[in-house]
Amino acid sequence: MTTNQDRIVIVGAGLSGLATALDVALRGGQALVLESSDMIGGAAAYSGGMVWVGANHVEEREGIDDDLDRAEAYVRALTEEHPELLDEQAMLAWLQAAPEAMRHWEDVGAIQWEIIPDLADYHDEAPGALDVGRYLTNAVIDGSVLGEWRQLLRISPNFPVGMTYAQMHVKGRRSSTMAAGPSSVEDDQIAQHAGVPAFGRTDVEAVASGDDDPLTFGTGVVASFLARVLREPGIEIRLSSPVTELIADHDGAVVGVLCSGPDGVERIDGPVVLATSTYDWDPDLVREFLGLEPEDFSSLAPTSVAGTGITMARNVGAAVATVPPTSIPIVPGWAAHNETGVSNGPEYALPHCMMVDSSGSRFCDDSYWVGIVRGALNPDDRHLPFYLIWDEQHHAKYGLGLTPPGGAYPSDIVKSASSLVELGALLGIDGEALTATAERFSAGARVGLDPEFGRGTVRFVQRFCGDPGHTPSPVLGPIDEPPYFGTRLKFVGTGIGSSGVHADGHGRVLNELGNPIPGLYAVGSVAALTTMGSGYNSGFALSRGLTIARFVAAELVP
Repeated sequence: MTTNQDRIVIVGAGLSGLATALDVALRGGQALVLESSDMIGGAAAYSGGMVWVGANHVEEREGIDDDLDRAEAYVRALTEEHPELLDEQAMLAWLQAAPEAMRHWEDVGAIQWEIIPDLADYHDEAPGALDVGRYLTNAVIDGSVLGEWRQLLRISPNFPVGMTYAQMHVKGRRSSTMAAGPSSVEDDQIAQHAGVPAFGRTDVEAVASGDDDPLTFGTGVVASFLARVLREPGIEIRLSSPVTELIADHDGAVVGVLCSGPDGVERIDGPVVLATSTYDWDPDLVREFLGLEPEDFSSLAPTSVAGTGITMARNVGAAVATVPPTSIPIVPGWAAHNETGVSNGPEYALPHCMMVDSSGSRFCDDSYWVGIVRGALNPDDRHLPFYLIWDEQHHAKYGLGLTPPGGAYPSDIVKSASSLVELGALLGIDGEALTATAERFSAGARVGLDPEFGRGTVRFVQRFCGDPGHTPSPVLGPIDEPPYFGTRLKFVGTGIGSSGVHADGHGRVLNELGNPIPGLYAVGSVAALTTMGSGYNSGFALSRGLTIARFVAAELVP
């Protein structure tokens, strides 16, 4: 066993870990980033790359009216269901520091921010909600700037990397994943939608030209930060170097780690920053935090997201904070013949489909993950297992997962029948009730309404998940054209587990008494989202991670 000189040890090479290392180096410190897998980027690289920031500087330069009071009102409204989970001080620290943090990252060359066009806050009914402006993401970055690291960067299987949000909005999210590129007519629509100039080289042209390596969505955000990290001599990144244990002294302070590498176990001394994401691939932690068994849960995150940071922190006395399953950002998905064995996409939010439980009944707004999670995991009335049901119209237009529109579904995943009664028998669903449910659903869908559960009323879903070319609703269509199809669904994690290590608003890990553990910090989704209580909006996690990274770096390298 060898010992290294003290430096700041960052466990995890995802976005929050890279950002922390960068700010440490910019402050004159030395950072060692230890990544358990052989790839860089973590769960953030697989994400949509949304960074939610109220009253941000990009809104200001684009002339969008926003302020911190409205942003705070919006976040508070989301926490009302479980106010006891909200860390008031942490929330205010994040909201107030996030705009300056995002400006800082742009000023130091870590990213060039853009507003995601036409994307509304999730909960448009809440006080302070905005139609557009708070979702930031990266401008297109050319992957060639990463040099040899380009081959070590995780590329999202969940988003059409290389396309922009403006393109995806015009084509629709599902169409974007199946099509090679935009037509000339779509190019004009995309340019108008994104507000890019009609002359000179635009991001739209950069993506469409094929003469470079455009990286977008979460992959692009991570790539942008990685490109800047690689310019700092004070940062070392080691892949395939899993940390197996935190080392604490006799007073309980964390003073280093044990790291397993090609030369055996190495002791590395220094303060430790956990940036290991959440618990998606640890079935015991999934059972503890979500109450779900493997048949009802999988994940879209890399398999390296396995709860190691949470477990190691517990072993040195760290507390955990638990958010109810009904408030955790997990999404519906289905079995797939791919690396993770599961797939997720907007297909469940597109026209001509619905969700039911084994009784054949709907139980929620089945286009909106928030409603699906709350409905299916209601502790007083769970609706598991649950199923996606669709017809030939959905099949012909959209396909499912790896199956293109009109393609043949894997028979072990998707069942098909000429009637809903027969389909119910194949899936273990009450077929008569399923038929009646589809008839009621279809009657409303024909006129763009869902009187029972309000499917199609959430603007975020309309704009981000629906079919922009379908009328009268981008998410509603009748289920009335045989053959009919169905598959059992499961919940899938996205690398944002909400429950996790209990840390304060500046990233200091707390013990069971609520006191900071000296030498131990947490950034990103390894830390419980007590900053937002039980509320969530896409982009909260990456925003908090990039903000807390600055707090931690400032404490470690004053």
